[in-house]
Amino acid sequence: MARYALRHLAQGVPLLLGITLVIFLLVRSMPGGPLSAYEGNPDVTQEDLLRLRTQLGLDDPAPVQYLKWLARLGQGDLGWSLVAHRPVATMIRERLVNTVYLMGLAFLVTLLVALPIGVLSARYQYSWFDHVFTTSSFVGFSMPTFWSGLLAIMVFSVWLRWLPAGGMYTVGERFSLVDHVRHLLLPLATLSLYSAARYTRYLRSSMLEVLGEEYIAVARAKGLGEWAVVQKHGLRNATIPLVTIAALDLPQLFSGALITETMFSWPGMGRLFWEATLRMDYPVLMGVMAIAASLVVLFNLLADLAYAVLDPRIRYR
Repeated sequence: MARYALRHLAQGVPLLLGITLVIFLLVRSMPGGPLSAYEGNPDVTQEDLLRLRTQLGLDDPAPVQYLKWLARLGQGDLGWSLVAHRPVATMIRERLVNTVYLMGLAFLVTLLVALPIGVLSARYQYSWFDHVFTTSSFVGFSMPTFWSGLLAIMVFSVWLRWLPAGGMYTVGERFSLVDHVRHLLLPLATLSLYSAARYTRYLRSSMLEVLGEEYIAVARAKGLGEWAVVQKHGLRNATIPLVTIAALDLPQLFSGALITETMFSWPGMGRLFWEATLRMDYPVLMGVMAIAASLVVLFNLLADLAYAVLDPRIRYR
């Protein structure tokens, strides 16, 4: 397995290089350019713009700019924000903690809700429990986060005035755990509702397929209890497709949820990306996208390795 992991990582290097090239070209194709924030400022002269172009290396050909950015990226230097005038790595580090905190809790709540509901819905197929939660999962899955988030703000913040509409805490007041939890509930519920509905649907379908296999009938014939069959033989094999879905979602633990964080004014990576887009802060955009792309490649490798743990028939050489 170690050899497979090293080979997979080696194969990921050219993939990451291709992704960074696409990111660089996409950012360069955006209208305005890196100096658009200064061009409308009457205090910035044409000489100042020319000097800035030279300092930022914008006079170099595009291939040279890409190679320079790639060299800095390899050294852990993500560049310098054109708007905040701060290192991009520092800005990402400040927001990363908030994103990991919110997304990690959302992922944990998703698993705690989706796993038992998915298993029970498959075990008691077509029961009232299955009908209720299958319908609920369809509703949750069909509601995008921007809609459920706005609905939650309207109901719980505007109409009922039970919960704050955004932020991590009340500005100007001393930190309070109760106040922080009240700010956390709406974005956490918005993210968990959508994700739990997806995971429940996938796990129920996978469990139904697994419970119909011959080895499940053999396990029952040997006298194993029903829940031992479901947990030991059914759930372990049914979670394999779920690992693939989780591998695509886990990079969001670090890259953030753009819509939810922006909607609830949560100071995380998603909101940082949105603010950088509005301000055309290209170094921040490129840094966030490069990190997100690297995490996608890494977590896909971890998913491949998890398959061998869940299914002993899988062997990597």
